[in-house]
Amino acid sequence: MTAMKANERQARLLKRTSIDFRSTEQIVDAPFILSRAKGLYYWDIHGKRYFDAIGGIFVASLGHGHPRVLDAMRQQMDRLSFAPPMHGIADVTLDFIERLGEVTPGNLNFVKPFSGGSESIEAAMKFTRQYFKQTGHPEKYKFVSRYQGYHGGTFGAMAASGTGRRKTPFEPQMSGFLKVFSPTYYRDRFATWEECNRFCARMFEDVIVSEDPRTVAGVIVEPIGNTGGTVTPTDEYFHILREICDTYDVLLIFDEIITGYARTGNMFAAQTFGVTPDILCGGKGLSSGAIPLGAMIAREDLGDAFYGSEAAEVNFAHGHTFAGNPLASAVGIAVIDEIVENDLARRAGELGDYLVDGLRRLEKLGVVREIRGKGLLRGVELMRDGKACPQLGVALKRTAMEHGLVMRIDPLWFAVAPALISTEADIDELCGLVEQSIVAALQVIDA
Repeated sequence: MTAMKANERQARLLKRTSIDFRSTEQIVDAPFILSRAKGLYYWDIHGKRYFDAIGGIFVASLGHGHPRVLDAMRQQMDRLSFAPPMHGIADVTLDFIERLGEVTPGNLNFVKPFSGGSESIEAAMKFTRQYFKQTGHPEKYKFVSRYQGYHGGTFGAMAASGTGRRKTPFEPQMSGFLKVFSPTYYRDRFATWEECNRFCARMFEDVIVSEDPRTVAGVIVEPIGNTGGTVTPTDEYFHILREICDTYDVLLIFDEIITGYARTGNMFAAQTFGVTPDILCGGKGLSSGAIPLGAMIAREDLGDAFYGSEAAEVNFAHGHTFAGNPLASAVGIAVIDEIVENDLARRAGELGDYLVDGLRRLEKLGVVREIRGKGLLRGVELMRDGKACPQLGVALKRTAMEHGLVMRIDPLWFAVAPALISTEADIDELCGLVEQSIVAALQVIDA
């Protein structure tokens, strides 16, 4: 199997843009140029088919081109495609706000829609700081998050992120952002995973106390940390975080941009882990990739702090041109309805167990240290001869594409998140392609 080659025109145009976190030289040498997608598959411009094992990038929750999603968008196009955000709001956006509030945990009913995850995270941090200013605690402005966590590409979201190489080109970073380590960082220093998680959760308290709780506004975490290798803490970890935040009057913010919308076996990972945050941010799977869409969802009583007279200028001082877009709102409703009516959250839990069984077949190759995740969000930490083998992940990036498989691959791990509409046969195909790709990668590094 050979990689795609760029012709002269394509190479020229590829040099005029950038592909996320990839070198232009690498992209020009082996481009991945797509022409169409349907269900669980992509086709490139030469007609080669690829199994989309990651929903593009955790986005196509219902697969590509889902008819219900596209129909909702078409119908809304005939009615209203844009509403003036500084003057009013579309009726369908109010419908979306109501529908989203119906499936969130607790009283997370204050909804501000956006164009994606980074915007939603940015809004959550601004909302938190302004909330404390308006409620008599203007000194509370700091946020505590995790190393290896990724919260988006905008400056505030990037400052909250703990991915060094993605941040250093833009330093110095914004002030007021502090980090602790994820449980996987310390796991080999403790007798049990549970003990490790207790220690790592309490690190948030250590930082809050050391910084002075009067200055700390929020804790931001992904329930399952993608860039760290599908890091999956214990339920108790999140219960400890909830307790700490309550003790020190700190808002707990869940970044559910990847874990939200039935991915982990419940509508939100907050429900999977049994802890309700104060603010929940979602994106990606909310539109199944049909249109940019995200949302910041806060406790309704927090939203009440922004209710006031025009004369007093009480409002959430934040907005985006395409926030609450009518087309996106119609799509979001369709996705939520499809998930709820077909019980796809429960189905994700069942298929997730089946997926783990399939991934365990890789153990015979001697390459699996651990399988992590929940539902249809799974990661495999790679090793060889009982130790880390980054060469394997590097080779796998190439061999997976050669075998027609798109998934998230790091030198030390890979992740898969097939669409919620997948069947057991689809999971079998996925696991077969993963095994073939790893066998080929082992041959590459042994050559």
